[in-house]
Amino acid sequence: MPRDPYEVLGVNKNATEDEVKKAYRKLARDFHPDRNPGDKQAETKFKEIQDAFEILHDKEKRSKYDQFGFVDPSAGFGGGSRGPGGGFHGGSGSVNMDDLASMFGGNAGGGFDFGSMFGKKTKGRRKPFSQPQDSHFDVEVPLEKVVLGGKISLTLNGSNLDVNIPSGLKEGGKIRLTGQGQDGGNVYLTIKSAPHAFFIREGDNLIVEVPISIPEAILGTKIDVPVMDGSKLTVKVPPGASSGSRLRIKGKGVALGDLFIQLKIVVPTSIDETSKQIVEEFAKLNPQEPRKNLPWNQ
Repeated sequence: MPRDPYEVLGVNKNATEDEVKKAYRKLARDFHPDRNPGDKQAETKFKEIQDAFEILHDKEKRSKYDQFGFVDPSAGFGGGSRGPGGGFHGGSGSVNMDDLASMFGGNAGGGFDFGSMFGKKTKGRRKPFSQPQDSHFDVEVPLEKVVLGGKISLTLNGSNLDVNIPSGLKEGGKIRLTGQGQDGGNVYLTIKSAPHAFFIREGDNLIVEVPISIPEAILGTKIDVPVMDGSKLTVKVPPGASSGSRLRIKGKGVALGDLFIQLKIVVPTSIDETSKQIVEEFAKLNPQEPRKNLPWNQ
């Protein structure tokens, strides 16, 4: 019994014309006799693919098939036989070999010689099957997607693609999209982390700058710091912390990396007279020479 043309092409009944053509192109290339010399099963499959496409690319035939389950009672599934001039007849119409060849770029443009398969000699010099072409792209991905993983949507060469980003991806890591490139080639994505509002990536480590006051730096304190997953952690700042010093939280970076809190002491731009006197008294009680041992002072 003839097979369902939708099943043959591997498309659903709501498939668009472009989806039908895309499925047909791929299958026709895979099973074309030029690519499978001497393979009778491939030749039979190729003719079956032709029959299915003949129905689904023709709106009238497709409508009849959807309504009745066949196109022409006397022809069956495709009902096809080779017609004059290289056409392939089935039911009430035909698919011309030149039309099919043009869909693949034409014989003179590297497509298959569909005509020779059915006894028609087409004009022009025949060229070999076009090989799949791999494509390479650099893609900036939000840092949180690189750290936590997730799906992103991309538009590459006019095609919309959904890409799954694995968690903990290395900077410059590559993702392969099999069969998504030109003529069924692969697409290779080189992933780069996009700048984040407050996290900075250093290898597999993440850095976040957190301001603290002078009293907090001198006396020590506890501060809440953000984590990439949206949560917060409370971290103890030891007494005597200096601006630029880092506190480490293990395992909260990228993959096995760490999260570093970089402290930044914030100095008030103006103080009242009483505060000024207190600071001056503090300086007298705690004399310091922070630049004494600098190289240019030796």
